[in-house]
Amino acid sequence: MYQLQVENMSCGHCVGAVTKAVQAVDAAAQVEIDLASKTVRIASASALAPLKSAIADAGYPVTSAA
Repeated sequence: MYQLQVENMSCGHCVGAVTKAVQAVDAAAQVEIDLASKTVRIASASALAPLKSAIADAGYPVTSAA
């Protein structure tokens, strides 16, 4: 399980875009997004780097990851 801080998320469209970006890397990934805290939790077998890159490429900068 990865937990990321992701900037620029503010609405349902953002949630969909980030979820789609993650699932483009790992179609089986489970994504939970909390807009208030700008937190994205991802359960995925994929490595973290490609997930972060996909989110950033969708226009949502990842500011921290754990």
